[in-house]
Amino acid sequence: MIRPLLASFTVLAVLVTSATAQTPAAPPAAGTQAFTLQAALEYAIDHYPAIRAALEQVNVSTAGLTAAQSAYLPRLDSVLQMNRATVNNVTGPLLPQSVIPGISGPPLPSGSSQSAWGTAAGALFSWEPFDFGLRQAGVLGAQAAATRARADASLTRLEVQSAVGAAFLAVVQAEQALVATQADVARREVLARVARTLADNQLRPGAEASRANAERAAAETRAILARQTLVLAQATLARVLGVTTGPVTVRAAGLLGLAPSGSGGGDAAGSHPLALAREAAVDVARTQEEVLAHTDRPRVYLQTALFARGSGASFNGVFDGGASGLGFDRANWATGVQVVLPNLFDGMSLRARRAAAAAATRAEAARYDEAVLMVASQQQVAAAMVDAARAVAASTPVQLAAARQSEAQASARYRAGLASIVEVADTQGLLAQAEYQDAAARIEVWRTLLADAVAHGDLTPFVNLVSSSGGVR
Repeated sequence: MIRPLLASFTVLAVLVTSATAQTPAAPPAAGTQAFTLQAALEYAIDHYPAIRAALEQVNVSTAGLTAAQSAYLPRLDSVLQMNRATVNNVTGPLLPQSVIPGISGPPLPSGSSQSAWGTAAGALFSWEPFDFGLRQAGVLGAQAAATRARADASLTRLEVQSAVGAAFLAVVQAEQALVATQADVARREVLARVARTLADNQLRPGAEASRANAERAAAETRAILARQTLVLAQATLARVLGVTTGPVTVRAAGLLGLAPSGSGGGDAAGSHPLALAREAAVDVARTQEEVLAHTDRPRVYLQTALFARGSGASFNGVFDGGASGLGFDRANWATGVQVVLPNLFDGMSLRARRAAAAAATRAEAARYDEAVLMVASQQQVAAAMVDAARAVAASTPVQLAAARQSEAQASARYRAGLASIVEVADTQGLLAQAEYQDAAARIEVWRTLLADAVAHGDLTPFVNLVSSSGGVR
């Protein structure tokens, strides 16, 4: 009678010691950055390379618009040339080409290897008063390109923030999985001690102590794997944040509680950044059609030229020598109108390019329709997922309470000799699973709310829900 009584007291001491002992939370490692959800979303906007690239593309398109608008300005070109060359000129026309230098002056009576200085300077003022809409089409095309760049930047920002939110919640879920596995390890450690005590006092077979040790070792393995999953989730979060200086952790705050009522979205499918980006692509394609529609029009220029020449050789073949020719001997001016007609044989090529541009516009319009349909479908699916996730999160506490009660009863029955070690191990496994599923169900509600916000193209309602739950402080 004394041995069983002592064993009971020993078991009780083991249970009390294990229940009252608390493992202090490990402080964050040196150099670790801790983010709330809102801070993570804001950090990604400022640091993720894809967003920076998209914003620079906006700057590129803005500069392109300025360049297109500058086509309305006149041109003023000038040149100054000084050279020394032979002056063996001959008369006769040459077809246009770019290899033989320009020749001026009368032919000499005979060839000579002598050279002389030559000087030329001129300025040409040219302005196109009207071009039958070509420049306007170019400006409209540049405006459409700038609008598309801004729409693409908004879409990129949404995609990056969506990835950040998903990675953030993955870290929170991995943390909860680690907490559940560590709690399971603690419970199985208690069971192993109790089983060893009972076996040492010959109240239980030694095989049960071995089984308890095996269950504890398996739980420790699961805890190691859970910690590895957490590290990988933290690395993923660091990558989508654009953090390169070290690991990151999260401050979950209200994300561990049940999400308040409300939805993560609001805008219609046509207002989604994806739909707006596709719509902007349609406008860009349409403006390309407009440019091609005005390329077969004449172009009219008003031009004025001022120019002067100097030469170290006279018209009769006499070379003045020295620095003669470095100054200007004659000055001239000219003014008039220049009309540039389109290539008469470019009609077939132009018609083909117009047909290609029209087809490209229709293709972009189809992609826009597809984007609207896809966004509308995603919104419907996201709303259904939110409802399902809320229903699951409402039921898991019942499952958790039942699992805790079952584990407590099984442990008590085991200490009383009325249950086997297998029964206790099974109930502990169910409890660990229920603890994780309860936390995961709450996090899943936030994940579906994030998906709903992404489907509507605006994370503001989602962030507001997180803020109301205390998850951004």
